[in-house]
Amino acid sequence: MRIAQVAPLYESVPPKLYGGTERVVHFLTEALIDLGHDVTLFASGDSVTRARLIPGAPRALRLDASCQEHIAPHVAMVERVIRQAADFDVIHFHVDYFSFPLASRSRVAHVTTQHGRLDIPELDPLFRLYPDEPQVSISDAQRAPLSFANWLATVYHGLPPDLYRLQPAPGKYLAFLGRISPEKRVDRAVEIARRLDLPLKIAAKVSKTDQDYYEQKIKPLFADPRVEYIGEIGEEDKQEFLGNASALLFPVDWPEPFGLVMTEAMACGTPVIAFRCGSVPEVMQDGVSGFVVDSVDQAVAVTPRALQIPRAQVRAYFDSRFLAERMARDYLAVYEALCQSTMAGGRSSGRRAAGVEVA
Repeated sequence: MRIAQVAPLYESVPPKLYGGTERVVHFLTEALIDLGHDVTLFASGDSVTRARLIPGAPRALRLDASCQEHIAPHVAMVERVIRQAADFDVIHFHVDYFSFPLASRSRVAHVTTQHGRLDIPELDPLFRLYPDEPQVSISDAQRAPLSFANWLATVYHGLPPDLYRLQPAPGKYLAFLGRISPEKRVDRAVEIARRLDLPLKIAAKVSKTDQDYYEQKIKPLFADPRVEYIGEIGEEDKQEFLGNASALLFPVDWPEPFGLVMTEAMACGTPVIAFRCGSVPEVMQDGVSGFVVDSVDQAVAVTPRALQIPRAQVRAYFDSRFLAERMARDYLAVYEALCQSTMAGGRSSGRRAAGVEVA
């Protein structure tokens, strides 16, 4: 199958530092190639891939100080994709809703995976303008605000089996990995560690939009001697950071679409203490991969139990649900249904009847 993957341009594929969507696109692209498919990747020019790379920008926009406007390169890239649409059997967009105006008028099979939160008021009227645009969710919970959209499937993220290795030895500290922002609630992680009198290591990105929040609300918490703030880390540092942790704290306070870091920790055998928001109950299994909690009090209570979970059991749970090959095969089922629908009806809506629930 000739497949186009269209990635955001904010980060390279894979990203040099933080960038969940771009990492998933990378894992999916490489897994599809391993399964024998012909893949073209539209992404930033500094991406590294075995696919045919068509640059949408010379380099990742977030790390390009010369780039003053981020929307224009995305619009131009989507236009180029549509102009080349006849070269592909299916086009897979990962660029939010940027593709809708052009893709909705295309007769080539296409689908968009929504990677972000969808409980934003402005999205409802936009999605209602495109009710037949084929969509894939990354959790069932993610769909709730836009339940009327044309959801064909839920496909959970997957990682390569050898990206992380099981660390069988007990960990030495609690870990927080992600972004410092109000919805990620690193303050909860600090409180949990303080109440348990356990060390906490924080590896996190601070965006410009969250700089004031960091300076005013979070930075003062790092005066606690139990807390070590490492800063933003890249892929090469995650094995050591997550593998040596006794547990990952995932104290989110927002409708989490998926939570890739939970699966990264599981791949290392590190149990997860996660708050019951969005996708968390779908990704986690109580007592197997860690625990799902509703409060800081519960997190403090269950953490000692989580540290007793066999790390090989956590890794086995990861292997059973979150491998990249499974993700690629799930998407192939979506692609094949879309192609059949397009051949039958001349349009690429794949309207619900052609959908396949693969989660």
